[in-house]
Amino acid sequence: MNKLVTQDYLVFILYFIIVASYGYWIYRRRKSKEHDSKAFFLAEGSLTWWAIGASLIASNISAEQFVGMSGDGFFAGVAVACYEWVAAIALIIIAVWFMPIYLKNKIYTMPQFLKMRYNNTVSLIMTVFWLFLYILVNLTSILYLGAVAISGLVGPEYLHPIMIGLAFFALIITLGGMKVIGFTDVIQVAVLIIGGFATIYFALQQVSHHVGDGTGVANGFSTLMKDAPDHFHMIFDKPTAESSQYDIQRYVILPGISMYFLGQWIVNLNYWGCNQYITQRALGADLNTARTGILFAGMLKIMMPIIVMLPGIAAYVLYKNGVSMTGLTPNVAPEDLYQIKDKAYSSVLAFLPTGLRGLSVAALTAAIVASLAGKANSISTIFTLDIYKKYMGKDASEKQLVVIGRLAIVAAMLLGLMLTWNDTLGIGGEGGFTFIQKYTGFISPGILAMFLLGMFWKRTTGAAAVAGILVGFITSVIFNNYAAEWFGHETLLYTAFPIIKEGVTTWEIPFLVCMGWSGVFTVLVMVAVSLAGPKVNPQAINIESGMFKVTPRILTMIVITLILLTAIYVRFW
Repeated sequence: MNKLVTQDYLVFILYFIIVASYGYWIYRRRKSKEHDSKAFFLAEGSLTWWAIGASLIASNISAEQFVGMSGDGFFAGVAVACYEWVAAIALIIIAVWFMPIYLKNKIYTMPQFLKMRYNNTVSLIMTVFWLFLYILVNLTSILYLGAVAISGLVGPEYLHPIMIGLAFFALIITLGGMKVIGFTDVIQVAVLIIGGFATIYFALQQVSHHVGDGTGVANGFSTLMKDAPDHFHMIFDKPTAESSQYDIQRYVILPGISMYFLGQWIVNLNYWGCNQYITQRALGADLNTARTGILFAGMLKIMMPIIVMLPGIAAYVLYKNGVSMTGLTPNVAPEDLYQIKDKAYSSVLAFLPTGLRGLSVAALTAAIVASLAGKANSISTIFTLDIYKKYMGKDASEKQLVVIGRLAIVAAMLLGLMLTWNDTLGIGGEGGFTFIQKYTGFISPGILAMFLLGMFWKRTTGAAAVAGILVGFITSVIFNNYAAEWFGHETLLYTAFPIIKEGVTTWEIPFLVCMGWSGVFTVLVMVAVSLAGPKVNPQAINIESGMFKVTPRILTMIVITLILLTAIYVRFW
């Protein structure tokens, strides 16, 4: 039931040929500018708004969403969609307030912004931080989780060949530069959406057949809501002494209303606004094109939970009703579901008919490859422009910069493969989505504080920026690992909860709460250091009020997004 057959492989091969051929055609069209570093890294400003929006989504929706967010949908339910829906609002903020500053100052990389606003020291520190983060956390998790999901259909013995295949496919696209990535991402998103909706359609059919009255998709969805009402609440109640271990575990990863105070905003504003991996798509465009593309991505984000989270809930309902699910150990206690949640998505794929399984694997592959390509390109851009060009090859020609960029792409992909070969980072233990959110959250508060104060408070100094990096990281480590032991299980700042896994009890503070308090302390320290230090003239960051005016089209997109989000939260609150 879980194996691919010839028709599935033919569908997948067709997808591969279309993407590779289109990418090669795009590459041939821009070959005259093959040795132009701006063309290679920023697509020479030629991406259209719809290509920018599609590329943002293709790069964002990857294995951690298909596998990890679907897994959290299986474990916790619709509440995990808050990451996607808050992101839609964050993208409005990025489009209206962040992009004018980047484009007005001709920013190509995030370290370049920090150098321009602060100094070389801040820029170099963050360059190293970002390279480690992108390779050790993001690139590795995308490779590992993607290979786990696909191997669930073709067999676990193919895990390593699948890793190699994904890396090779991503290299083909990435070595062509950002324009190839951007325009092939349009196809990737189309495949992702079509394959994703096909998956949820047949998953709901199975729910209707096994649990409902067998009348089809509409009945399947209503059955989900009736059979698992606890999976359709956006806000979890704070656990009490009588709460089950299952409820405590869900609250720790999605801590009710408290996660909306700061944690979610730090996650999303940092990811979408201070992240080379994301902003690079829009940095080569004009302001209106960049804004429209970003807002288009925000509108697409609203429907993404249907594709990446709802299959997990469907898998949960089928599983709890005793339906045999590929890869899911039967009769696991609710508090131990975290052990199998990342296999929920591949278990649903097994229900698809012949041919459509190949389409869904193509959709999953599209998401993984697009993210790998975007991440590798960003690693290459930062290394080439912010390390090699500044410190190693100051007189390097445009051709040499492109060569170094391509070598960096290959090196990053090989290193990613080495680190994930035996799940060296322990990604499988925590669940992929939680792993990424938690560990990127160790530096997110410091980065966001540094960017926000740098953009909107001229008094912020370079010394304050360095202090912010350190304080953000140190306070995140303390809150996540030591606060409950040092200061007690409950204080004015937090409540720690007992988590029992494999017979061992640990006291954990929800990481989104930790991130929020880390952000507060980071901003306070940066303000104090700035005020205590000497007054300095702000660096050459140009903020022009006229840049913040929006066109009727952009205003319309913002209003539609906010109306849709309001309707969603009113329904599932």
